[in-house]
Amino acid sequence: MVTGATGFAGGHLCRRLRAKGKQVRALARPTSDTSGLEALGVEIALADVTDARAVEKALEGVDTVYHLAAAFRRQSLPARVYREVNVGGTLNMLRAATHHGVRRFVHCSTVGVHGILSAVPADETAPQEPVDVYQRTKCEAERLAFEHFADTGLPVVVVRPAGLYGPGDTRFLKLFRQIQRRRFVMLGSGEVLYHLTYIDDFVEGLELCAEKAEAVGQAYIIAGAAAVTLNELAATIARALQVPVPRWHVPVTPLWVAGLLCEVALKPLGIEPPLYRRRVDFFRHHRAFDISKARRELGYAPSTSLEAGLRSTAQWYKGHGWLS
Repeated sequence: MVTGATGFAGGHLCRRLRAKGKQVRALARPTSDTSGLEALGVEIALADVTDARAVEKALEGVDTVYHLAAAFRRQSLPARVYREVNVGGTLNMLRAATHHGVRRFVHCSTVGVHGILSAVPADETAPQEPVDVYQRTKCEAERLAFEHFADTGLPVVVVRPAGLYGPGDTRFLKLFRQIQRRRFVMLGSGEVLYHLTYIDDFVEGLELCAEKAEAVGQAYIIAGAAAVTLNELAATIARALQVPVPRWHVPVTPLWVAGLLCEVALKPLGIEPPLYRRRVDFFRHHRAFDISKARRELGYAPSTSLEAGLRSTAQWYKGHGWLS
């Protein structure tokens, strides 16, 4: 069973599992487009993770659960939706998995549960200090997963991915476009560290968490081989696009204040702000992680270099006519 299967990571996971001959059932909302999954031979269970009865029915006969469904960051999304999906939905999945005697429950969390890092690279023992509703609800969902493991023995593994990217994802499209059009301006020094994870490496990490006996009851950070500075990231994207490396820098603080003002003015109106603090924080805070535990206990070894991953992402964007 894969939840969040119509999303970026869930879709890649389903393709990988089907390519290996696995029987896959995807939990999908009735409003979701499941045609691509059905073409892969994925069985579709139409249900929302917030519907406990439907979830329990959907998990009948399931051996392994990959729980990737989540309410992700959108400024206009009410806090109650994050709680209903990320916390309530996870609890429904855990209870149903326990009821059906699932062999392994892989819960996808996020490195965001660690909040703003006080030291880098951070490992799984770093303090959990979430700073927004998405991070807080993901942190609470993790606690539920570990409590369920302790109380019921459900074989739970928690995965904390960092900066997912690759063909199929559009979160970095704006950055690629700005660099392609030579309009990208770095906020601040550009020496802030950022950690990316190519989608194929992440899916490999998920599978290892489902297979390794040592993983039960543990949390693992899954990320690329190493973090890079934002200057290095921008330069690598520029090389993938065969355009000049961006050179312009502007102070970051005024943009952060502008983001705050946008949020204050537009959020009460239900309008997605064109600029908000979280986007500016991308340029302000280090996000670098230590994957030693996953290497040591899972045999996890990210195999896609940043250059190769960004190149394939650029090619995918170009193939869709999104870069010009």
